[in-house]
Amino acid sequence: MQQGLFPNRKIMLTVCALASALPAVALPATASAQVVKVQSNPNSLILDAADVKAGTDMIFLSGQLASPVAPPAAGAAPDFGDTKTQTISVLKKIKALLEARGYTMDDLIKLTLFVAADPKLGKMDFAGANDGFKMFFKTAENPSTVARSTFQVAALVAPQFLIEIEAIAAKKR
Repeated sequence: MQQGLFPNRKIMLTVCALASALPAVALPATASAQVVKVQSNPNSLILDAADVKAGTDMIFLSGQLASPVAPPAAGAAPDFGDTKTQTISVLKKIKALLEARGYTMDDLIKLTLFVAADPKLGKMDFAGANDGFKMFFKTAENPSTVARSTFQVAALVAPQFLIEIEAIAAKKR
């Protein structure tokens, strides 16, 4: 007598019943998407982490460079300013890019700063980058902040650039 693939029909029915119930357990109904900013020290300039739940809208911005401080005089090289000035310029660009896509600076969760040495100082101006950063985060307009990494680099795409910033933003749908 041939018993087939499932010799015990009762076990087969139990397995099928469990398998049909699993998706409801493993994949709960979509909860509201959320972004949780984790900061163990409220006085810290940056977050410890950003926890982005599934179903959250995200945007990844390529590295942004500063714009010239003012249009250069005829034949003169453009002036991009010091590290603080360039940080402000780059963060203004990031703000505009975010706003054009329906995001705010509060939606930023991660920044990566690439900072080159300022030839006038002979070293990286970390304090200048932080001073520019403080104008956009932990302010009356934007009381939040972001997770952040800062790297000193040998050079950026051209010698006049002292900082490049990549950004990731996330928001509830």
